[in-house]
Amino acid sequence: MTIPQPFDQREFRRTLGTFTTGVTIITARAADGAPVGITANSFNSVSLDPPMVLWSLAKTSRSLAAFNDSDHWAVHILSVDQDALSNRFAKSGEDKFHGVATEAGAGGVPLLTGCTARLQCKSAFRYDGGDHIIFVGEVCAFDRSDSPPLVFHGGKYAIAASKSDKDAFSRDAPPSDASFSENFIGYLLARAHFQFYSQVRGHARAHGLSDAEYFVLTVLSARDGRPASDLIESFAYTGHAVSAALLEGLGARGLLTVSDCPSRLCRLSDQGRAATLQVLAAAKALEADMVAKCGEWEMTALKNLLKQCIAHTDPGLAHPWDVCAPGPLAS
Repeated sequence: MTIPQPFDQREFRRTLGTFTTGVTIITARAADGAPVGITANSFNSVSLDPPMVLWSLAKTSRSLAAFNDSDHWAVHILSVDQDALSNRFAKSGEDKFHGVATEAGAGGVPLLTGCTARLQCKSAFRYDGGDHIIFVGEVCAFDRSDSPPLVFHGGKYAIAASKSDKDAFSRDAPPSDASFSENFIGYLLARAHFQFYSQVRGHARAHGLSDAEYFVLTVLSARDGRPASDLIESFAYTGHAVSAALLEGLGARGLLTVSDCPSRLCRLSDQGRAATLQVLAAAKALEADMVAKCGEWEMTALKNLLKQCIAHTDPGLAHPWDVCAPGPLAS
């Protein structure tokens, strides 16, 4: 005979958190005319014909009476950059709508802007759902954009990305569990870097710049006026040697100035800044092309993951724009 185990509500919550959901804000107009809004991820579709959706609200919510009394409410499916708005409407005891742009919707319901999608609904049914009330509404109007949605997983905001259709780069790819394969992060990061930067290098070469020279000028464009010793030290880990002779050579070509003071401050000249900005503009164009091919959602997810990789492996290096100390360039 199986002995029943005590129900662990915390573990049950974690189990439910394994299901990835979108993030919504539900808005309505209270009986006194005041706008109300709450963050919810309990939204779901019910029917296409007639078009109906549902969401649920805790019985302990201060907004319950307002939604119970309202004939209309709106569901806002938040876009990937609206996590701050989600946090704002998840709190209680403050004017959530202060300074927030809204539009008038059906029944006077306030509509938020910049969302991935919005559904204006007429309240149809309410059901008791344990510690929640389930609201079912008929959609009377909707609109959507191409902005990727914000998602929630494991108690945190997340960014979803499409999975590649290709199982392997080539027919001769080694097994995925091989020590060096297409799933090895070192190979993927290195190859992506070299393929991208090889295109940037062509534009740098057109201005007569070596890799190390371009890196120095780019770092100075992020924050000018750096001691020569700091520039030399900041590139030590990259494998690109930045020497005093290299800096003097850039100065002789009129691309930067090196002061006579003991710290040997390096500053971009107008000629050096113009050349650097032209190469950077070409690099940004390459980035825009990648976004167009891969998708904004996927590139946003990639940038987020790369930032996490850098944070988890960072030995304490400064970034190029930090004031405290010069940092290496992520080329």
